[in-house]
Amino acid sequence: MMRIITKILHNTRVAQALTRHAPKAILPFAMRRRSRQKITLDTGEEVGLVLDRGTVMHKGDLLVADDGTFIVVQAAEELILRVTAKTPTQLTRAAYHLGNRHVLLEVGPGYLQLEHDPVLIDMLQRLGEISVQTIQHPFEPDAGAYGGGHKHGHDATFGDDYALAQAAYAVHEHDTGHHHEHTHTPDQPRYKP
Repeated sequence: MMRIITKILHNTRVAQALTRHAPKAILPFAMRRRSRQKITLDTGEEVGLVLDRGTVMHKGDLLVADDGTFIVVQAAEELILRVTAKTPTQLTRAAYHLGNRHVLLEVGPGYLQLEHDPVLIDMLQRLGEISVQTIQHPFEPDAGAYGGGHKHGHDATFGDDYALAQAAYAVHEHDTGHHHEHTHTPDQPRYKP
């Protein structure tokens, strides 16, 4: 019978004796952001993953199987892009353009990393003074300002996050005199000061 994993422990320290011989789930990022799937552990065992929707697994997280045993999450090496630049300003410019495209980014000292995408390689090279390398490396993108990455109207905390963002825009408009037009769909909450 297949073991089922329904619990994840983020940033939790447990006695090393409990995890020293624990099996590993070595997964690329695309699989670490899927909450319902079948995965194969480094032991060859297949287990079912049934986590809360929107859960993202990170290197070092512990999965708890239905029999109470731990499984250690590891980030698999995968084909990604590493972006560097001659100046911090150019690297910031690259991050700005990638952010405008809602690209998941890993930000490191002097570099950005992102999932491999030929269209983005071309865009980045057109910026000038940007170097883009294709490498094999684990990918751990930043979670984003609200801790969960990009939100959509159907996410549980979208309303709170959206209201917070609208409040920030309202303060910005008041302080700078800049006004922006925003389009809202009927199901999106609108911040009203």
